[in-house]
Amino acid sequence: MATTLQLTALHARYSLLETVRVPIALIGSLVFPALSLLFFVVPQAQVAGDPVIATQAVISLIVFAVLANSLFGFGLTIAQAREQAWDPYLRTLPVTGVARVLSHLCSVGLLGFAAVIPVVVLGALLTAATTTPMGLLGGIVALLVGALPFMLVGTAIGYALPSKAAIAVVQVVMFSLAFAGGLFIPPFLFAPWLDRLSMFLPSRQTRELVVWAVQGGELPWWSWVGVLAWTLVLTVVVLVLYRRDEGRRYR
Repeated sequence: MATTLQLTALHARYSLLETVRVPIALIGSLVFPALSLLFFVVPQAQVAGDPVIATQAVISLIVFAVLANSLFGFGLTIAQAREQAWDPYLRTLPVTGVARVLSHLCSVGLLGFAAVIPVVVLGALLTAATTTPMGLLGGIVALLVGALPFMLVGTAIGYALPSKAAIAVVQVVMFSLAFAGGLFIPPFLFAPWLDRLSMFLPSRQTRELVVWAVQGGELPWWSWVGVLAWTLVLTVVVLVLYRRDEGRRYR
């Protein structure tokens, strides 16, 4: 176990260094979620001026930030890496599939959570969103847990598809999960059938989990059960796809 953890940390470190060397990739990840807050939340006085609604709106965009960065970061990064000559060489090294998958979760996941910071700062300065220190801490923990399905979905796309197909699939999956999961439109505005459907989506489940952690109240049982189920199922799917892809070479 110690060897796997060491290899995971080493691979994650070099993945982060490779990404940091391309500043525009970091700028896009940090700016896009913040612009969404400025365009969709701040101009609406009824939303930005109500502490409860504003807080939930900020939480929704925080979840969207993690969702978008996870899908693009994992899906496209892995799909593009698989088409390079370097990736087949890495597979010849004595590194387990678990270590490589975990290293992607750590490196790209860390950059995804960095995108949350501008949204939190702008939400605190430009809206009536508020929380307590314990609520903020609880929200961070809930977001860490709820982000796992997003990361695993992106990883599965990266190992299942070539880069050209992954771009289209990532965009479709991202906007589908965002709209149907209540990240752009509050779930109480949904039609009954859509509200019921959204309860099965990891985006809605993560949103409810983080809202509960930040604002308190009653936690829907299907939110934490759903996040756990998605995490377990997608972990198996990712490992299967990794093993299926193992040894392949791309031109």
